[in-house]
Amino acid sequence: MNAPDFDLAWNAAGRLVFTGADGVPHAGVVPVRAFPVSAADQGLSIVDVDGHELAWIDRLTDLPPGMQQVIRQGLQEREFMPVIQRLESVTSFATPSTWRVDTNRGRFDFVLKGEEDIRRLSGGALLVVDSHGVQFLIPDLFALDRHSKKLMDRFL
Repeated sequence: MNAPDFDLAWNAAGRLVFTGADGVPHAGVVPVRAFPVSAADQGLSIVDVDGHELAWIDRLTDLPPGMQQVIRQGLQEREFMPVIQRLESVTSFATPSTWRVDTNRGRFDFVLKGEEDIRRLSGGALLVVDSHGVQFLIPDLFALDRHSKKLMDRFL
């Protein structure tokens, strides 16, 4: 594990501050995953408030544990991707339809505009995007309960 040539820390205002090898601090930076679903801990970028990349991280696990924690906290504040654990109901098998789902972050009702908003990922995973652009992850379609699979089959 090599020490990075930058530092990340939270300031008193709760903003993430990047300090590069040149010693210049950049407040309000954001960690961004290149592949948030398929390779969550590989390929991360630290970007400034204008979206310019300040640092690239090949693997999060290559960083010291303290910096890993700072980055994970920054990612949690930026990302919101509830994991669907069960489909309770859908209002219609034609779209748009309202879905009621149980997730790792509680129960949600959302509108699915069209079947094209359900994207297949590798390994049986699905990404469902609601009418507001919120992304819901189904990590393994085949691991869902029977009722949920039956509802999903109507849309796939």
